[in-house]
Amino acid sequence: MTVSPPLPPTQPAPRRWLVYVSWPWRITLGYLSLILLLPIAAVLVKASTESPAQFWAIATSPVALSAYNVTFGTALIAALINGIFGTLVAWVLVRYQFPLKRLVDATIDLPFALPTSVAGLTLATVYGQHGWIGSLLAPFGVEVSFTRLGVGVAMIFISLPFVVRTVQPVLSEMERELEEAAWCMGASHWQTFWRVLLPPLIPAILTGVAQGFSRAVGEYGSTVIIASNIPFKDLIAPVLIFQRLEQYDYAGATVIGTVLLGISLLMLLVINWLQAWGRRYA
Repeated sequence: MTVSPPLPPTQPAPRRWLVYVSWPWRITLGYLSLILLLPIAAVLVKASTESPAQFWAIATSPVALSAYNVTFGTALIAALINGIFGTLVAWVLVRYQFPLKRLVDATIDLPFALPTSVAGLTLATVYGQHGWIGSLLAPFGVEVSFTRLGVGVAMIFISLPFVVRTVQPVLSEMERELEEAAWCMGASHWQTFWRVLLPPLIPAILTGVAQGFSRAVGEYGSTVIIASNIPFKDLIAPVLIFQRLEQYDYAGATVIGTVLLGISLLMLLVINWLQAWGRRYA
């Protein structure tokens, strides 16, 4: 009787799932991991080194709560204001012909190209107490520079193109026959706008508002110049993070950054849900 040699231990089947993944998918996953996912993971890992009690104490400190309020509240108001006036600007650019239209259209993109520090310097000069607009508001007791109102003006300035550029193409493709048909059926101009034109525009407006809000939350260069950066007055969260870094408080900066990241992600999910709702009922 012969004894067969013992069988080698079974090895796990090689993972060949990567073979079935196309190269565009591989490149996409690699690029997103390097540019987006790994930096976010690094922030979360750094923040996780703090105990839950210490994390909560830093995240809910009075100065941090005040900075969240100024940052998210002002950014939301700025995005909503741009949702109204950005739509109006897009309407004028699409529906009207006037001299220097191309120049005005190109100027809309100026906040994209202008360095944010230059934008802050310009706004602080114009809205300062002795500036062109600030001097007109000063007699009424309205101060813009070095106040929360100045933070709002800076956020409106840098987020305006997002609404205009998202609404403009939708307005350009909208058929004028729909308006004429509504007028022939007896609808007024306001009823035509409210019931015929606005519903298809809502998803584009919400998209622009979401993008503008995200841009305003992360703004630093212009707001740090036009604001006084005083806690409980006009200090925004990005500046608070920088102040913590200057104090070598890396843990505090990371915790506040994590909170900023979480709230921004949550608000973007809500806005995306609103966009999907708008597309369904438009």
